[in-house]
Amino acid sequence: MRSVVIDASVTLAWCFPDEKSAYADKVLEELEGQVALVPSVWALEIANGLLVGERRKRISQVEILRFMDLLEAFPVQEVSLPVSAHIAGVLPLGREYGLSAYDASYLDAAIRNGAELATADDALEKAARKAGIPIMCAPHPRKAKR
Repeated sequence: MRSVVIDASVTLAWCFPDEKSAYADKVLEELEGQVALVPSVWALEIANGLLVGERRKRISQVEILRFMDLLEAFPVQEVSLPVSAHIAGVLPLGREYGLSAYDASYLDAAIRNGAELATADDALEKAARKAGIPIMCAPHPRKAKR
């Protein structure tokens, strides 16, 4: 079984109708029966996306509960590292590829685990390709502009 790191951008596309994409749907389909790897920041990014969506009236609490059921349908495994190791992996990647620390944490998790990356973020996808990390379900179907 191959390892796959999923980022918040592709995960939240499963939740918000205006972010829906053929790519995100394909990733969800391909993840069936697999373990998705995520850095520790993933849960907070998902929670923040849901909170902001709720505040902006893009999603209701009932829809959030349905989405949480979806996330429970497949196992998500957090990639846990000591704080110093996590920072030491993220900083150079952020510098080299011009990524935020959040995005660099997904790239770092993919590199450390020899995993593919599933992302709907263009900058992270570009950085992953430059770093030699395969993109899940590549080539990407063109994503809708946001």
